[in-house]
Amino acid sequence: MTSQNQILFEKSLALIPGGVNSPVRAFRSVGGTPVFFKKGLGSKLWDVDGKEYVDYINSWGPMILGHAHPAVIDAVQTAAANSLSFGAPTGLELEMAEMINKLMPSMEQVRLNSSGTEATMSAIRTARGFTGRDKIVKFEGCYHGHSDGLLVKAGSGLLTFGEPDSGGVPASVAAHTFTLAYNNTQQLEDLFKKSGDEIACVIIEPVVGNMNLIVPKMEFLQTLRALCTKHGAVLIFDEVMTGFRVALGGAQALYNIKPDMTTLGKVIGGGLPVGAFGGRKEIMQCLAPIGKVYQAGTLSGNPVAVTAGLVTLKLIQAEGFHTRLTNQTKKLIDGLVQAAKEAKVTFSAQNVGGMFGLYFSAQCPTSYAEIMQNNNKTHFKQFFHSMLDSGVYLGPSAFEAGFVSAAHTDADITFTVNAAKKAFSAI
Repeated sequence: MTSQNQILFEKSLALIPGGVNSPVRAFRSVGGTPVFFKKGLGSKLWDVDGKEYVDYINSWGPMILGHAHPAVIDAVQTAAANSLSFGAPTGLELEMAEMINKLMPSMEQVRLNSSGTEATMSAIRTARGFTGRDKIVKFEGCYHGHSDGLLVKAGSGLLTFGEPDSGGVPASVAAHTFTLAYNNTQQLEDLFKKSGDEIACVIIEPVVGNMNLIVPKMEFLQTLRALCTKHGAVLIFDEVMTGFRVALGGAQALYNIKPDMTTLGKVIGGGLPVGAFGGRKEIMQCLAPIGKVYQAGTLSGNPVAVTAGLVTLKLIQAEGFHTRLTNQTKKLIDGLVQAAKEAKVTFSAQNVGGMFGLYFSAQCPTSYAEIMQNNNKTHFKQFFHSMLDSGVYLGPSAFEAGFVSAAHTDADITFTVNAAKKAFSAI
């Protein structure tokens, strides 16, 4: 019998570019047919054929409580009954700003929008307006949304400006972006020595989740903070993934590094589209209607989405929540490493809070170059499809982090490790 996944995908190819509405969903890097889902509950997903999976994508992070948490669903239904949108202020927006400021005090003022891409794009524009400078710095392998100036890869020289990494991005836009290697302190120092007074901002994932999971070196983060302070550049932490997931106060609390600005998404929407950016008051005061930097959005701070986020943020403040989440994720990682060792497969893994990385390499990578050179993509493809067949849903790419939710039980982890034993044996 033909799978409903295959039928839906073939129909989608005719009307949706590539058959998907976000490229990573297309299974291009692993091969095969994307899975079309119809239901999620707790740690589980069910596809259109009725097959059950243990979910380690969690909508790429926001489902930190698990799918369809009763308290979130009840609150969303109540909010929706009062209207789906107003295009005008609500008290919920203030409540969200207060909550974010409480949990991340570096965000003295906050503006809500509808996505992480909007948040990072707006934060960079605000930083440029505040400093009066044009140049920005990003790092190889860090993804900050699909705005033009951020779709840039490194040039051939250490300090060259970037080249567009996507069609449709003018070279003149990319020319304002420096791209450096993640965790390379020397490159940072060399760039700031040469061009520090031209740099408006540096944007970084403090824990990278978009080239698999890459953990920062403390010397690297501390040097970055010191150089931005010295040269008057705005340090932006992109905590769209890490915010409230690696720790209650995000990566900035975990590593005790205070950024000038922060971007958020994912968890603050509880599964619905919400983004936010904020930071020092003097920077945020540059925004219209009181400043000269324009940013707007008809659906910014949507009441239903903000409601879902508020309930989520309240629940994750329960005593011991992040300790349990971290420990559960560590159980998963340790089980997978042991299974690979028994099968004599070259493999490593690590986690930060509820985020984890799986690598078919002897050691956990620390940069884009390392993960590109050392991660066995053929082995990942075999592992991915074996796990999928067994009912474990991982990110369909060797370059994506995974996520554990509070709903994942010991039974889920045991099931996953047993599936991995089978997958590793086949490799």
